[in-house]
Amino acid sequence: MDWANILTNAARSMIGLETIIYGLAAIGLNVHFGYAGLLNFGQAAFVALGAYGLAITVTIVGLPFWLGLVVGLVAAAILALLLGIPTLRLRADYLAIATIATAEIVRITVRSSSLREYTGGSTGLTGFSDGFYDLNPLSPGTYGFGPWRFSERLSWILIVGWALVVISSLVVWALMRSPWGRVLKGIREDEDAVRSLGKNVFAYKLQALVIGGIIGALAGFVFALGRAAVQPDLYGTEFTFFAYTVLLLGGAARVLGPIVGAAIFWVVLSLTDNILNQAVSAGYIPSVIMTGTQVGQVRFMLVGLALMLLMIFRPQGIFGDKRELAIDAR
Repeated sequence: MDWANILTNAARSMIGLETIIYGLAAIGLNVHFGYAGLLNFGQAAFVALGAYGLAITVTIVGLPFWLGLVVGLVAAAILALLLGIPTLRLRADYLAIATIATAEIVRITVRSSSLREYTGGSTGLTGFSDGFYDLNPLSPGTYGFGPWRFSERLSWILIVGWALVVISSLVVWALMRSPWGRVLKGIREDEDAVRSLGKNVFAYKLQALVIGGIIGALAGFVFALGRAAVQPDLYGTEFTFFAYTVLLLGGAARVLGPIVGAAIFWVVLSLTDNILNQAVSAGYIPSVIMTGTQVGQVRFMLVGLALMLLMIFRPQGIFGDKRELAIDAR
């Protein structure tokens, strides 16, 4: 088995594109679930609106790249308002159901054949990323050191992506140390007590939903630009569940939790994928037990088992506090 290749791929996954995308999505989810106690299972919808807002504005409407970013952010904010106004007074479990349904409505709408001329239907859209890569100041070549050597194109999207992760984390850090953040955490612990102090609980929840949704749209930008394409099935329910896995792994209600969780999640997936594939190819694992085509499913089973063990022995995640997960689901 080529352990050098296995470890190199794992090291690249630590700072790779998927780590950035799911890290940003989990930072937004951290505002919703970790700090406000909102069970949002529709984070994929905010990511999809960011990606499609950019792609449709540039490819279909023909407007500049920067206007595409504005449209994506505004679309995510409008969705948060439309979603939050009728649902934030519901119990937490009903809110979870409503957000799952919303994410599926968004995915099915952009996938619809009747909207193919605007959204590209099931094949999605391309041709919107040139404006972003035209801004790349890096000359053609390879940049980095050790296992972290990337082309100028990938280096550019990684630099921008990690800059967004840092900025989003600093914004969340500052907000949660402000009076606004303390009220939000108070709502998570006991919203009746906060309401009795004269605070508008609904308005605080709505603001948290908008902020987390906008950060989710940033993940959509990186997702779309990194692949230079948008495709509706990439924004299915499993995206949100992966983001929750990342958040719980790192620790909810911790600024660094989503970042560390995303890095660990993709390193573990890379290690299991490469080790199992090479073990099958070398004959260490007989084909009667597992074939190469089954590796993808088995690695997710192993990651799921690891997550179950984590929830049993350290439910607060790596950086989290067990009390932060004691959400009152009313």
